[in-house]
Amino acid sequence: MARNAAARPAGQARLKKVFGAVNPGSFRVSAMILGLTEDDELQVLGSGHRASQGIKRGYVTDMKAATYAIRDAVERAEKNAGHSIESVWVGCAGAGLASEVTRVEIEIGGRRIEEEDIEHLLIEARNAIRPDGRMVLHAQPAHYMLDGAHGVANPKGLHADRLGVEIHVMFADGAPVRNLTEAVQNAHLDVEAVVAAPLASGYACLTPEERELGVALVEIGSHVTNVAVYAGGMLLGLKSLPGGSADITDAIASSFGIKRSQAERLKCVSGSALASPSDHREMIAIAPPDDEADSSVARGADENNRIPRAALVSIVTQNLSQLTTQVRKALKEMGFTAGNGGQVVFAGGGAELAGLAEFAQSALAMPVRIGRPPHLTGLPEAHATPGFAALAGLCLYAADDPIDIRSIGPRYQQSARYSGGDVVVRMLRAVREYF
Repeated sequence: MARNAAARPAGQARLKKVFGAVNPGSFRVSAMILGLTEDDELQVLGSGHRASQGIKRGYVTDMKAATYAIRDAVERAEKNAGHSIESVWVGCAGAGLASEVTRVEIEIGGRRIEEEDIEHLLIEARNAIRPDGRMVLHAQPAHYMLDGAHGVANPKGLHADRLGVEIHVMFADGAPVRNLTEAVQNAHLDVEAVVAAPLASGYACLTPEERELGVALVEIGSHVTNVAVYAGGMLLGLKSLPGGSADITDAIASSFGIKRSQAERLKCVSGSALASPSDHREMIAIAPPDDEADSSVARGADENNRIPRAALVSIVTQNLSQLTTQVRKALKEMGFTAGNGGQVVFAGGGAELAGLAEFAQSALAMPVRIGRPPHLTGLPEAHATPGFAALAGLCLYAADDPIDIRSIGPRYQQSARYSGGDVVVRMLRAVREYF
């Protein structure tokens, strides 16, 4: 995955593997290079990002512009890392993502379970997948069942009348994924795999215990908000909402008649999801003091082109209220309610808004926390934020390289780049090492 590796600095552990990841969002395109040392420690070698181009709502809208943005982000990460990469794991937040769980059982007859039984079960599970014209991004075994009892990690050597498995399957529309793949390939990079953003963010933001007990992950992107529900260690449901943090920016720009760049700055610097008694007295400048390029006065501003902070907060909270109403409805449809006692974790760039956790906790009537990437050696402070959770999660996902049951059977629908030998190795690994 790496080429032309730079000389290893004195004292730095030797790397045995390097992973590259690209997260092409609507607001920014980001890239990260992660190294696995001989001591099996993960460390960030370099990361970089730039403003997005040619990508909106998770879809490629301009191939040339998207390719340029991806190449530029990767080159920035390569410069910081001192490594060039040849292939990347790519995040996908749009493309009609959908999730389902498939359960399959076979008869064992009370005898001891052997490796061949597990292989036969996984092939049956693969054959049970019904994509209905969609692309299968992931098909991963979550856990096994013995005579209907859940939570079996490794059934080999145990006795049962029936052996079952639950498979988490992630679907996407084929054309948008192929466009995304082509944009990356046009940037002179091979695609290791396209990974659904909710899965990647889950790797970064959620603990194994949370995924086991039940947790909801709400990732607020620029134009798309993905709501995912985890339980029993796997992703059980996913809904994509057509809205995100860019809608708040647009509402600010429209209300005050200002540029989107000015609205974005106001939202990030002075915006909040919580109102304060002092907001009516506090006046905030539409443009920073050093910005004299635009002398236009905002709608409702005073003679110094300032607005009451209360007016800004009101716009932010109105739009957040609409978004959290949609989130609450999506969670209810997936069976995740306040009565379940589960926690909701917010991630994505929209989760960086001040006061969001408190606002969402009140709106959803559930415990809420903000999800961030885990501590990784070498991760810059600027990238240890909710907006870069999916990027860090892509690297963690790549390092974990979870087994996909489609590599076991003959009708493998490829959404990742494997050579023939790799498929055989992964099949043996799935059956003999993990299962």
